[in-house]
Amino acid sequence: MTHYDRITTLVALAGSSSSSIPLGWVIGAFVTVVLIAGCICILRNRDISRKRILVFFKKDERDEFDIDAFIRNHGSLSPKRYHYSDLKKMTNSFKDQIGKGGYGTVYKGKLTNGLVVAVKVLSESKGNGEDFINEVASIGSTSHVNIVTLVGFCYEGEKRALIYDYMPNGSLDKFIHYKQGSSDESCRLEWKTLSDIAVGIARGLEYLHRGCNTRILHFDIKPQNILLDKDFCPKISDFGLAKLCMMKESIVSMLGTRGTAGYIAPEVFSRNFGGVSHKSDVYSYGMLVLEMVGARKNLDSEVSHTSEMFPHYIYKDIELEKNEIIFGEITEEAESKIARKMVLISLGCIQTLPSDRPSMSKVVEMLEGPLHYVPIPPKPLLFSEEESAPMSQPSETG
Repeated sequence: MTHYDRITTLVALAGSSSSSIPLGWVIGAFVTVVLIAGCICILRNRDISRKRILVFFKKDERDEFDIDAFIRNHGSLSPKRYHYSDLKKMTNSFKDQIGKGGYGTVYKGKLTNGLVVAVKVLSESKGNGEDFINEVASIGSTSHVNIVTLVGFCYEGEKRALIYDYMPNGSLDKFIHYKQGSSDESCRLEWKTLSDIAVGIARGLEYLHRGCNTRILHFDIKPQNILLDKDFCPKISDFGLAKLCMMKESIVSMLGTRGTAGYIAPEVFSRNFGGVSHKSDVYSYGMLVLEMVGARKNLDSEVSHTSEMFPHYIYKDIELEKNEIIFGEITEEAESKIARKMVLISLGCIQTLPSDRPSMSKVVEMLEGPLHYVPIPPKPLLFSEEESAPMSQPSETG
């Protein structure tokens, strides 16, 4: 019975038995019912408003709910969660800084069990923490010798950090970005080591694309995101831009551009070149290997991260077998074969159309097979003959 039904009933009773019920009682009861109904409406509206206010002020707490949901859903598979006070203890109050970048700062630390770790403290929190959760979810579900191990993470409001196994040799870029004749030349790696690193990275990507229950597309393969352990075994790291998709999905939907200039596949910044897929990582891998063999070393540093600036002259030198221009001084035939194979495979990986690029499984097969099984791939469609003149100038003056 509604409030209005009750009021109508009282009025009817008052009319039918006015002789037995005083009129003042009836009026008092009527006023009481009206007041109660009004209070109920006010309290109900206040409750709705209160909920709206709480939602408004708790918008910034939704990240915490996301992390908690992740831990519940992944259970024992999720990395251990640490408090910020734990980070201070394991890093001796952030005493030993071993790296710094736009993402934040990396410190060397040690867990209570003696394990040496690298603690990446993110510099600022952007959005709703999607990238952070993405990285924890991506790496937390992997287990491969060529994927960095995520030991744990910290999430306390704006304080966010990732805890990895410590890699004594740092990132790959330190060993491929050096000036000849400088003290940095001691970082120069042997061709066999470079080849082993290329194979390891390829195996890591093959695992992400085919070995996981959920396919993981990295979208940011570059030298800075390849870590090297004490034996120079490569570990793919930094999954902040990664995208998880079903194994059956060949094309993924994606808003905006992901990656670093110079390593981004054409289809990622323009869908006119095709759909975004695991072949986008293949392109980035090809650019990375070209950089490893020194094929970009003769370019001006200001344009060295623009992929369209250099492949034409590489093709020209490959066809003329000018190995000394591309690879530097190589005296042994075995090293020359390694270098040439790496370049040919990488040129196949940077084909303009995704369908023309090999899978990472095929890349591993070619890297581990003989050189004569690796064909000279066609020149990518992006590079025209008109570009050849300005491209060859840096290699002649460098």
